[in-house]
Amino acid sequence: MARPRKPLLSTDRIVETARALVDAEGLAAVSTRRLAAELGVSGPSLYNHFRTKDEILEAVADSVSGQVDLTMFEDGRDWRTALHDWAVSYRAALRDHPNIVPVLARGPGRRPAGLRLADAVYGAMVAAGWPPAQATSIGALMRYFVMGSALGSFAGGFVDDASAYDPADYPHLQQAHLLAEQQEKIDERAFETGLTALLDGLARQYEQVRRTA
Repeated sequence: MARPRKPLLSTDRIVETARALVDAEGLAAVSTRRLAAELGVSGPSLYNHFRTKDEILEAVADSVSGQVDLTMFEDGRDWRTALHDWAVSYRAALRDHPNIVPVLARGPGRRPAGLRLADAVYGAMVAAGWPPAQATSIGALMRYFVMGSALGSFAGGFVDDASAYDPADYPHLQQAHLLAEQQEKIDERAFETGLTALLDGLARQYEQVRRTA
């Protein structure tokens, strides 16, 4: 009887396995030895696809960038609506894979999906009438804001023990122990509040740009 065939090793399979490891255990969990064991192959076989661990992590990061929706920049939405919808999609991708955010925070480098993302945002802003320098600043600003929101939970940073907030020391934190149980709701509301404020400010700048054009 023929022995069952092992699934063929592929770049996509390596990236999917590495991404699952990063999601579950963090960046430190990824090594060529660990990946080889997870994939049921010998370590050297990975080098046919990736030369180093860093290359694998770069590919994982790019796979997450590839999950961000970019269609809002192509379907006729105005620049403000497009930026809002893109930011929501971007944050959702990072929220699903928070452990890879430190790699993404380095910038797109040579990663194809990351470069397509940057190109889409910049191109849409220039097409909407923003000067190139300001379009670059908007792309940077949005990345800072979205990535910052994905690095941790504000509400989740408070313990659910009321005794930790002695009113003698913290007279305004008497409800702080309730924040953790409403973490998702509070963090989503904070993100939307900040995003709206950011876009309102950009809209005012845009009016000035159009007046002086």
